[in-house]
Amino acid sequence: MPSNKSFVETIKERCRVCYTCVRECPAKAIRISDGQAEIIGQRCINCGNCVRVCSQRAKQVVGSIEEVRALLDSGAPTAVCLAPSFPAEFTDISPERLIGMLRRLGFSKVAEVAAGADLVADAYRKLLAKNDRARYIATTCPAVVAYVERYHPQLVGHLAPIVSPMIATARCLRRLYGPELRVVFVGPCIAKKQESCTVHVGGEMDGVLTFVELWQMFAEAGIRADSVEPGEFDAPRAGSGALFSISRGLLQAAAIGEDLIAGQVIAADGRANFADAIKEFEAGTMDARLLETLCCTGCIMGAGMSSTLPLFARRARISEYVRARLRPEDRRRGPAVPKELEGLDLSRGFAPNDQRIPVPSPEEMTSILARMGKLKPEDELNCGACGYDTCREHATAIHRGLAESEMCLPYTIDQLRKTVKELGVSNEQLAKVQEALMHTEKLASMGQLAAGIAHEMNNPLGVVLMYAHLLLSDVRDAKLHEDLTLIADQADRCKKIVSGLLHFARQNKIVPQPTDLRELVERNVKAIHFPANITVRFEHLAADTVAEVDPDQVVQILINLVTNAQAAMPDGGTLTVRTDGDDRSVRLIVSDTGVGIPRENLRKIFEPFFTTKQVGHGTGLGLSVTYGIVKMHRGDIRVESNANPAAGPTGATFTVILPRHEKEE
Repeated sequence: MPSNKSFVETIKERCRVCYTCVRECPAKAIRISDGQAEIIGQRCINCGNCVRVCSQRAKQVVGSIEEVRALLDSGAPTAVCLAPSFPAEFTDISPERLIGMLRRLGFSKVAEVAAGADLVADAYRKLLAKNDRARYIATTCPAVVAYVERYHPQLVGHLAPIVSPMIATARCLRRLYGPELRVVFVGPCIAKKQESCTVHVGGEMDGVLTFVELWQMFAEAGIRADSVEPGEFDAPRAGSGALFSISRGLLQAAAIGEDLIAGQVIAADGRANFADAIKEFEAGTMDARLLETLCCTGCIMGAGMSSTLPLFARRARISEYVRARLRPEDRRRGPAVPKELEGLDLSRGFAPNDQRIPVPSPEEMTSILARMGKLKPEDELNCGACGYDTCREHATAIHRGLAESEMCLPYTIDQLRKTVKELGVSNEQLAKVQEALMHTEKLASMGQLAAGIAHEMNNPLGVVLMYAHLLLSDVRDAKLHEDLTLIADQADRCKKIVSGLLHFARQNKIVPQPTDLRELVERNVKAIHFPANITVRFEHLAADTVAEVDPDQVVQILINLVTNAQAAMPDGGTLTVRTDGDDRSVRLIVSDTGVGIPRENLRKIFEPFFTTKQVGHGTGLGLSVTYGIVKMHRGDIRVESNANPAAGPTGATFTVILPRHEKEE
């Protein structure tokens, strides 16, 4: 089994892309691809931080139960060694009952890793006494060893050449009970699984279980504490090595003082502290002979534990256990090596496994940062939301394919805002198109109806009008003449209404030709007679107002709008006609200072036969016809109005937008 295997897997169905695992991974061994977290085996140090912090339980430990069960079923003599942190895990079970449960499970020997820890502590004490100038990094934590080998390979020579307590215990047991003995470790640490596969100590452990896996084996076998006989640990007997599971436990077990004045020994624990301590050790700013580091805040907080007790409650459990088993003189004396274990080889080697990420070139860095919206230094917020401490670390990870630009929360939020804004504009345009389509369908239906009515009424009205005029020329009676005149006037009015219906219903085609909108406006508006209390103003805002339009139909638009504006100012006011344009279109704007259009009527003004004029003073077809002409020109017509004097000056403004060229929309 390769030593760079990750013993943590991601359950993709549960992964919510919160980047918590990336943020908590000291080795940055998690790749985000297509929104899913993927653990990279050769970079992973199996510290288990990702397992502990994942609230969705999307990270799971690769199990070893089947291998251990097969080992027990084989009949080979098998010993189990319990990590020193077991009192903090099995809080409701006495050590004696726990030993009985392990024997019931099939283990022939039950030992404490604390016994091997005593030997390791003695080895550290001798190492420091022998080499008074050498500087070492303690190797009791396999995750720290893997971290140094991968990310500080130049420090491999400073790793203390001493095995971990787990390997030391396995060597003790085989010396005492024979080389054929199989050994299984049970503890809180996932990194122990990786350590058992490394080339330098591979094969010394036959199986590694977490406390969680041991609970599972007990449950599957139906083993309970009250159903077994109590037992005692097999030799070798453990001493203060049980403190190894607590931060600085190695120092106390080896009777090595962390003298703050001398500064010869420094201890650090936790995800951030251990990595910072190693960096300072490498930089030479740390004047210490021994750096004792743990990747967790003590093994009692390992990812393989199921205990819900807080940190200091777990520490208290360990302290109580050690006090109960050690005499005061044993605590003062320090570790003692049994005679039968003297001369036991506790050495091991290490090998660099460089997994450092090369920093991209300045040009590549600038390009990657630009993709994340980091165009200048102040854009680099270093907020840590992506899981990396700085934006440049994130960019480096992107360069190596370990991360994605979308992991940058400020960038993603900015892109989301832009998308929402664009969707808002698209939605508004879609709503306008939908409204125009509904209006067009309504006009088409009304046009068909109007065409039928006009066709049926036109001829009878012509007959009525003709005979009314014939009678008027022959009648001499004044009263009868007055009645006939009324008939002729009303018939003529009906004729005009029918003519308007025909014009509305007719599917005209425009005949475009270059037309100067300014000249067309001035020529036709000046021909209209306005009351003395209405002032007419012209404003031409563009030098070029020539467009390819049908001049006759544009004149009809102009007359309809100007006539409506005049009718909206019964008490007088100002009528302003503007022309304007840009490269793509020209605009005709008609404004008045009249009474305005009420808000509730704005959506109805282009509907056929809708009018607010008194009966007999309008047909309600003027704006409908105008709307149809504008749409035939592939243009647009908009209206703004205020009918509430309290809200400001009243009046209405109609803006007609026409493309300069026939094919432009």
